[in-house]
Amino acid sequence: MSDLSPDYHYNVIGRAIREIDMAGPGLTLDALSARMGMSAAHFQRLFSAWVGVSPKRYQQYLALDHAKSLLATRHTTLAAADGAGLSGSGRLHDLFLTWEAMTPGDFARAGEGLTIRHGWFDSPFGRAIVTGTERGICGIGFASETGEDAASDDLLRRWPKARFVHDPAMLRPWVLEAFGARPGQNADTPLFLIGAPFQIKVWEALLRIPSGHVTTYSDIATVIGHPKAVRAVGTAVGRNPISLLIPCHRALRKSGALGGYHWGLPVKRAILAYESARSEAALTDTAT
Repeated sequence: MSDLSPDYHYNVIGRAIREIDMAGPGLTLDALSARMGMSAAHFQRLFSAWVGVSPKRYQQYLALDHAKSLLATRHTTLAAADGAGLSGSGRLHDLFLTWEAMTPGDFARAGEGLTIRHGWFDSPFGRAIVTGTERGICGIGFASETGEDAASDDLLRRWPKARFVHDPAMLRPWVLEAFGARPGQNADTPLFLIGAPFQIKVWEALLRIPSGHVTTYSDIATVIGHPKAVRAVGTAVGRNPISLLIPCHRALRKSGALGGYHWGLPVKRAILAYESARSEAALTDTAT
């Protein structure tokens, strides 16, 4: 890759993903690269380096029936998960995640005594607000559908008694790892889960879904020991504050429908397609 900053690459890839999604399958490489202000060859190399497949292949992943295809071919029931306690780890995008959860008592205090840093960053899925404490990332929200003001208000009001400090520099190393700018370093990306005990159990189940795979809300309800609580699980999935890293986008309805997504269904579709592309690229690399 070039020496240009990751933010530059994120901006280009984010714009390209939105263009592909809006234009549909008829968009040619020449037309797309022209919109990016690049030659077709240069744009194809950049896109393939970051997403893992060509723009044309990515268009296929963005097809509306991709979620149903995932459910048929990459559905995990989470049956192998060894419990759903409050300790564990997950893996995403060649990164290792470590996490801890706030105690129920601390959660009830609505963030009182916490200092939460926040900042805006470019991502492959548009502008993202990221929040974190000294223990790790506690929030990621995407603004492409909601707007920056709404996304910021949404995350920050979840902890009304916390002290908020604008400090993107502190968060930036974690953000680079989270958005894949520094893959392969085997660095632990810390997460700090702030939620009620039931929510934490649901989020832990989400962490067990491999990248490029999906599960259903009912499967999550079963694995956490509440098989009839599908609606409550859906609510907890929707309240997940750490988008992408706690992969709520990997939860689908039994029918294969995408269901809801807090930051907008176009973002959910883009993330699922992105992960499928990178999983395919990893399998190809392994085979060769």
